Amino acid sequence: MAKEIDGIWGKIIISNEVIAKLAGIAATECFGIVGMVSSRLFTDGLNVLLGRDDLAKGVEIIKNEEELKVKVNVVVGYGIKISMVAQNVIDNVKYVVEKHTGLKISHVDVTVQGVKIID
Repeated sequence: MAKEIDGIWGKIIISNEVIAKLAGIAATECFGIVGMVSSRLFTDGLNVLLGRDDLAKGVEIIKNEEELKVKVNVVVGYGIKISMVAQNVIDNVKYVVEKHTGLKISHVDVTVQGVKIID
């Protein structure tokens, strides 16, 4: 399910883990996002925010032909309009992943798994 690019000197393979990490970084850059949680809630637990090295765990990649569907699980800050934050995440994830991989994203699903008071 990885992205393969044939070049004149060889083949480049972009793994799903790299695509998920790019999406996770793009999501956490957005204003109002406190962090991400794992997409595997039952095995990893809901209460733990993912660190920078584990951001790919909060992203699910579904590949169809040449298009991707990306699902991200986030925690937003209290007092911030969730719909605006989610739209910002959608736009940024789509832009970053398409820019860095050349893949077309069909759509991005944002699941808000929690709200946290920002210190």
